[in-house]
Formats: sequence, C-alpha cells, structure tokens
Amino acid sequence: MGKDIIWLRSEFRKTERRTPLLPKGAKELLDDGYQVIVERSQNRIIKDGEYEAAGCEMVDPDGWKNPPENAIILGLKELPDDPEVIKNPHIFFAHAYKEQAGWKEMLTRFDKGGADLLDIEYMTRENGIRYVAFGYRAGYMGAALALLHWNSKEAGNGDYLNQSLTPFEDADILDETIEKLGEGAKKPKVLIIGAGGRCGTGASDIFERHGAIITKWDREETTNLDREALMDHDIMINCAFIKSKQPPFIRKEDIKAGTRFSIVTDVSCDPFSDFNPIPIYNEPTSWDEPYLVVNGEDGKSIDLIAIDNLPSLLPRESSEEFAGLMLPELKKLNGRENAQAWVSAKASFDEAVAKMKNS
Repeated sequence: MGKDIIWLRSEFRKTERRTPLLPKGAKELLDDGYQVIVERSQNRIIKDGEYEAAGCEMVDPDGWKNPPENAIILGLKELPDDPEVIKNPHIFFAHAYKEQAGWKEMLTRFDKGGADLLDIEYMTRENGIRYVAFGYRAGYMGAALALLHWNSKEAGNGDYLNQSLTPFEDADILDETIEKLGEGAKKPKVLIIGAGGRCGTGASDIFERHGAIITKWDREETTNLDREALMDHDIMINCAFIKSKQPPFIRKEDIKAGTRFSIVTDVSCDPFSDFNPIPIYNEPTSWDEPYLVVNGEDGKSIDLIAIDNLPSLLPRESSEEFAGLMLPELKKLNGRENAQAWVSAKASFDEAVAKMKNS
C-alpha cells in the first residue's frame, strides 16, 4: 500500500493567511513518497504557484469535503458546518477538548464518520510538552498589539486599534510602526503570565526590544496570586495554558479606581471554556474590532485584546516557524500508530469522544 495523501485545505476563515506546510516541505514529503494535494487559496501567504512548482497537485477550494479515502486533511483553524459527517482524518486546531462551545457537535461529525480528529494542540511528548505550536508568534503579536495600543494612546497619536487590523508583511514593518507610534510615549510596566513558555518568550522578546519594564510570572506566582501586585502594571499579557479550573487572574471587581492597570491581551483566548482564567469577557475580539472596554468599579475600565488568531497578523514568519516544526511529524503520518505526536493526538481525541458520550 502506498503512503497517505496529505491534503492541504484552504482555510474557511477569510482572515487566516498562515499555512502549516510550505512548498519546500511539500517537496520533501513528495520525495518521501507521499502524494501532496494543495487547494488553491487567495488568502494564503504563500502563492499557489510555489506549491505547483514544488510538484504538488493543485485543486479547487473545498475539495477536502469529498477526498480520496486515504487522504489526511491538513489545516489550521475551524471547519465550516458542512459536511455533517466527516470520513477522513483531519489535522487542525479544533478547540473542542475542553468542552468549548460546539464541542459535541464537532466531535459527533468525526465519530459518525469513523474518522480521527488529530488536534495539533494535543500532539504532545510523554512529558506533555507540545511538538508544534504558534506560541512564540502568538505571544509576540499579542504583546505587539498591546504596545501599539499603549503607544498610540500615550503619545496622543490617535488610537491604532480603533481601526481594522491588516497583517504586517514582515516583522521589520511591525517594529517600525511600534516605534513611530511610540514617539513621546512613556515606557509601560508590563506583566507576562506564563513567561517561561514559547508564548511568554515571544511576548518578552518584543517588549524588551521596545524598552518596556517587564515582570515575569509563571506557575508559582499564579498559584498564590497577588492581585494587588498584578494590578500595579500598565499592561498584562496572559500566555498561560490552563487545563483545569483555578482561581481567575482578573475579576471585574479587581478593576477599580486607584490601580494603574490599563490593557490586557489574553493570548490564550479561551472565553468559551470553564477554565478561562480571565472571565471578564464572553467572546474573542476580532481584526475589525480588536479590543473591547471592560468596565469595573468607580468609573475605572480596561481595554481587553483577545484575538484568537494573532499569528496571522504576521503570517509569513509565523508560517515559516510553525511549518518547520510540523514537517518532521508529517513525515511520520504513514506510521502514525507508532509516532508519539500522533499517538497522543489520537488518545486525546478518543478520550474527548468518550467524555462526550458519557455526558
């Protein structure tokens, strides 16, 4: 039997420009004996012609809905509501294993079709560390948006986030924009929660480069949370990956007069989960409306940024980093029953389906 088909689908979300597979990686998969099929996309940061030049078979969007039996569908973000039954394995970020909104409906589609949902978030080593993540660029862009917002308000240069966001073609342009808006602005005091991971490292790197005063917290500091110390920062970036219920980092009653707290970026962005450590909002913000105002006590309010596809605002660098991590695992798909990344993803899917059926 030949190797599986790896089918790169076009993204349903129109603002999603990233890709989990670059043409160079596709060529390596082809050389390894896989067939690589790529759906054409006008949004993807990499042009269709580059995949075609690498030797990929090009097809129209949405072909993944009726693919060959041995095709594994590769994507990033959510699927549309159809088809009702999914018969092929899918690889993407499903956000369905922590009982988020719509989780039962999503899992039922796969369960009915006898297909595996291999969630990228649950491709983990035996110690629980993820093989592949956009974490660095998520933290990087979450911190960047907070800086853009802070600088434009502090320097009186208008409010950058009061307009719709568009992706930055590269990181240099992003830096130039932050610096331009920051002329005359004081440097913020910032708190990064989950500072030790990829996401926190990304946030720290861009804050350091632009001169912010940084406090770094990890598990120890959030286990015994000092909310007074937390509120003594201008900006907070939440990069913590929470897998169980715990006391929230911020409550509406904490937003009160006399605190310097001004901006929150919730990079983890999981408002539909019972595990959300920032339960002061009900749904993500968007590229069209990047932040929302959360009112507290005595007229005090904060601005909250909670965009769930932050790395797409820097799609080229994000794709290059992510695809580089993903490629070695894609090469193991044909023997995935013996590859730790895929074994862990399959086990998490099976566990979620069992939970659904017993709930």
